[in-house]
Amino acid sequence: MAISSHERVSVPSAPPSAPPSGARTAPPPPGREPHDASIGDLIGEIGTDLSQLVRDEIELAKAEVKQEATKAGKAAGMLAGAGYAGHLVLLLGSLTVVAALSNVMNVAWAALIVTALWGVAGGVLYLTGRKRLATVNLKPEQTVETLKEDARWARHPRS
Repeated sequence: MAISSHERVSVPSAPPSAPPSGARTAPPPPGREPHDASIGDLIGEIGTDLSQLVRDEIELAKAEVKQEATKAGKAAGMLAGAGYAGHLVLLLGSLTVVAALSNVMNVAWAALIVTALWGVAGGVLYLTGRKRLATVNLKPEQTVETLKEDARWARHPRS
C-alpha cells in the first residue's frame, strides 16, 4: 500500500536535547510518539509489559490446570464407580456359581469351592504384584545423572 505525499508522517530533523546526566525524565505523556521516548522509558515499558505477560501466562496456566484437574477428578470418580460395580458383579457372580453348584452338591461344599478358587486367584495376583513391585526403582536415575552433570559443568564451565 503506497502512502501519498500528504499522508507521510514528518520526522524531526534533529533529536530532542538529552537531559543532563543523572537527571530523571518523566514518562512520555499520552499521545507522544514512541521515537520521542527515552531509552529508560522504553526499557521500563518493556519490563512492565514482560511482567504483565508473565502474570497473564501464570493465570492461564492456573486456569488450565484447574480445568484439567476437574476433568481428572470426574474421570477418577467414574473409574471408582466402575470398580465398585465390578466388585458387585464378582460377588453376585460368585453367589450364582455357589447356587448352581448347590444343585449338584451340598451348599457348604459349593461355597467352599468358590472361596478356594477366589483364594487361589488372590494368591496369584499377590505374588505377581509383589514380584513386579520388587523391580520398581523409585530413584530417578536420569535426573540424578543430569544433576551431577550440571554440577560438574558449574564447577568447570566450558564454552
